Amino acid sequence: MKRMNLTVTAVCAVAASALLTAQGLLSADMQSKVDAAVHDVLAKTSVPSASVGIVQGGRVVFTKAYGHARLTPPMLATTDLHYAVGSISKQFTAACVLLLQEDGKLSIDDPIAKYFPELTRARDVTIRHILSHTSGYEDYAPQDYTIPAWTKPTTADKIVHEWATKPLDFEPGSQYQYSNTNFNIAGLIVEKVSGEPFWTFLSRRVLKPLGMTHTIDLDTEHDKLEPVGYMRNALGPLRPAIMEASGWYFADGEMAMPVGDLLVWDISLMNRSLLAPASYTAMETDQRLTNGQTARYGLGVSLSVRDGHRVVSHSGEVGGFVAQNVVLPDDKIAIAVLTNQEASAAAGGIARAISALLLPPPAASPGLANETANAEAQARRILEGLRRGTIERAIFTADCNFYFDQTSLDDHAKSLGPLGEVQKVTQTATSLRGGMTFRSFDVTFANGTKVRLTTYTTSEGKLEQFLIAAIG
Repeated sequence: MKRMNLTVTAVCAVAASALLTAQGLLSADMQSKVDAAVHDVLAKTSVPSASVGIVQGGRVVFTKAYGHARLTPPMLATTDLHYAVGSISKQFTAACVLLLQEDGKLSIDDPIAKYFPELTRARDVTIRHILSHTSGYEDYAPQDYTIPAWTKPTTADKIVHEWATKPLDFEPGSQYQYSNTNFNIAGLIVEKVSGEPFWTFLSRRVLKPLGMTHTIDLDTEHDKLEPVGYMRNALGPLRPAIMEASGWYFADGEMAMPVGDLLVWDISLMNRSLLAPASYTAMETDQRLTNGQTARYGLGVSLSVRDGHRVVSHSGEVGGFVAQNVVLPDDKIAIAVLTNQEASAAAGGIARAISALLLPPPAASPGLANETANAEAQARRILEGLRRGTIERAIFTADCNFYFDQTSLDDHAKSLGPLGEVQKVTQTATSLRGGMTFRSFDVTFANGTKVRLTTYTTSEGKLEQFLIAAIG
């Protein structure tokens, strides 16, 4: 499972010289403020640990780990530990494809039919479409919790041939919908064109040249992952997350690394030191949809502009881990945050908190349009039931009913019941993914506690996800 995290970090830029001492490090005062900001988010969210890194002026100026990488037996987090980075891996996969294009072995405008003619509409879908999430192939893993299917071993080929042989969710190039299926296809194309396993090609052409010597393959080196990934049912106790079985880690979210290795990659993006200039331009060009709008996504990276400064970012999640990586390439600034609790907004919250210290506060983003009273009312009704340990199982899918087992219901009741009645439910975001509607809500209880609720609703109107997390 390689999922997109729920939080996108907005960052503005300031002159790097104002943030550096003569030795190229953050000042002691700024380090203290960063420490306080990280501790505040971890305290509010109860996320066990975070490994944090900052690049300024094109060089690493700060790395530090906080909290516990493992609760039982206790193990303090350090910056040397490997954290899964989930979908941040996608930009590395895009780099592999672009390197093969530089070699003259493929074109990103090749139709998928050249490599996998059996896939749906393979003549109409291109490599560019899959690298920019504009293909129409349905996302095999939009959920932010582990569903039963992911506990059984599989292969990337099986995933692709199950999910990319379905009817398309939309016409190629007409919409942006995040889909992990796309990058499994990309990884298989790398294997077919290069003649070697994807990880072998990634290591040989990307990791080793950059000196990312501590990055590991979750699928084959999972035993090297020192931190334990955790989850929470609502505001209940931390529990070890259910990890995905072999085969679910591939080119869409296969990587784990110490925060320092991710900063090495960030610096390479700033310096354009690995790929040809044209490849970086292609990666960082916003893809235009057939209706003239832009996707706000390039090839494996999210794109935005804040106060005239380009932001290249991505978040990532696999079972038990969430990461956030933000790069301002023109300003030689980066913030990387790795955490070990799934479905948590802590990584994004920490990145925002650090950017607020280093940079002017960004303008507040308005809630997305088309918020519906019906969705808010349904969420309120379900939350009130969960406070009492009950749910209306008929409105949930089989996957979501699996998530709400008796332990989960008990955790929800024990943690939400004391908060009092739900006072306010406000939908703050909505989008399409995996053929479903994603929604995010801010929820306030009678005692003033606020939580974040995220849902996925199928086209039949059933809930595939209903997850509650603390707001950092």
